[in-house]
Amino acid sequence: MTFDLVIAGGTIATAADVFKADIGVKDGVITALGIGLEGAETIDATGKYVLPGGIDSHVHIDQPSGEGIVMADTFETGTLSGLFGGNTTLLPFCVQEKGKSLRDALTAYHAKAEGNCYTDVSFHLVISDPTESVLGQELPAAVADGYTSFKVFMTYENLRLNDAEILQVMDTARRTGALAMVHCENEDAIRFLIDRHVAEGRLEPLSHATTRPLAVEREATHRAITLAEVVDVPVVIVHVSNGAAMEEIERARARGMNVTGETCPQYIRLTEKDLEGMNWEGAKAVCSPPPRTEAEWDNIWRGIQTGVFDVFSSDHCPFRYDDERGKLNPKGRKDFRHVPNGIPGVETRLPILFSEGVSKGRIDITRFVALTSTNHAKTYGLYPKKGTIAVGADADIVLWDPEAETTIRHANLHDGSDYSPYEGLEVKGLPRTVILRGKVMVKDGELVGARGDGRYLPRELSMKVRRPG
Repeated sequence: MTFDLVIAGGTIATAADVFKADIGVKDGVITALGIGLEGAETIDATGKYVLPGGIDSHVHIDQPSGEGIVMADTFETGTLSGLFGGNTTLLPFCVQEKGKSLRDALTAYHAKAEGNCYTDVSFHLVISDPTESVLGQELPAAVADGYTSFKVFMTYENLRLNDAEILQVMDTARRTGALAMVHCENEDAIRFLIDRHVAEGRLEPLSHATTRPLAVEREATHRAITLAEVVDVPVVIVHVSNGAAMEEIERARARGMNVTGETCPQYIRLTEKDLEGMNWEGAKAVCSPPPRTEAEWDNIWRGIQTGVFDVFSSDHCPFRYDDERGKLNPKGRKDFRHVPNGIPGVETRLPILFSEGVSKGRIDITRFVALTSTNHAKTYGLYPKKGTIAVGADADIVLWDPEAETTIRHANLHDGSDYSPYEGLEVKGLPRTVILRGKVMVKDGELVGARGDGRYLPRELSMKVRRPG
């Protein structure tokens, strides 16, 4: 049999195995694994890892961000950046704004994505206004249409839900078999600390971190898990930044709960000191939860190594720095309260984890694949079409050079922001060729695919969730 594409001579790594084999691709699907396969096109992967395409299940692209604030990435720039970072699937958030229909939000968000994607995409839903019609009609209909995960916030006044509302959303997840995700920070405690900081005249970017201390994340994590336990529903705790919140996940699992843990690059490479930069430079590292201390890096690594964390996402949330609609604050207000929360990172997620994890011996290549691709696919209803190299899976494949080294410079990245919080970080291990459903999109570091090659993916119910009934 002659294949459309053969990837020959590389070392294949999945979440379970590492082995030598050629990959035969036909009609965008992996149809054979063997030795000596022949194809119309052959790519020599000698000396490289052959990995399933990265799946980043926590990205923010072109979403409403508040009056006078504009997110830096469209679907074109966001997915292009993700592609060059070794990703073939991104899961951004479609936000229901208060007082508006969930279906209208989806229609508008699809219009932004249509024809503009370099990677495949699938949407999570953000529920900000859980009305009776949303809970009883719109959400169940959305789940039936393949939008099988939704997120709630415990912080941000324009997004946060109270405990009663969170319980209602979680109960809808239970009834439909969908997966609930929670951003865990105690907004009332944050507001108390903000008032204190403002009274003391502490308005610099560092105050963003000191008004969101570890305790407000730990308490909210405990409360989110408790609410999920009351409803008896699985839950995803997103972007965990510290050991105390991580221990809440461990304790819940010891009680038999189904809790998925997620962490991000900022919690192994940035600290709150990065918010101290002169001339408002610290605004570049403002995100929520904020970076902690180097001591917390060790806790996060323990969670990565021992399985407390199932997925490693970027929480890519890009704003421009030198822009009045971005980090320098709308209308020029030099006040941490007005700095948009979020940092770019979809293109640097995989190189940072590989460099800090695999290259430095903290994790092996199979754990890297699990954290960056396979577990995302299993958690969010994309497996086994996505997230693995196996016969029958989509040919989403990355050729990874474990010896390549570079220094992260935003000038070399592809997102719509104008900076990287990881500027100057040296990394070892880089994606070189990226293949999406059998089509070569990036070859030896050069773009050869086209905008619009990415598709929207309806999803199945998660493998992490018990089916209803």
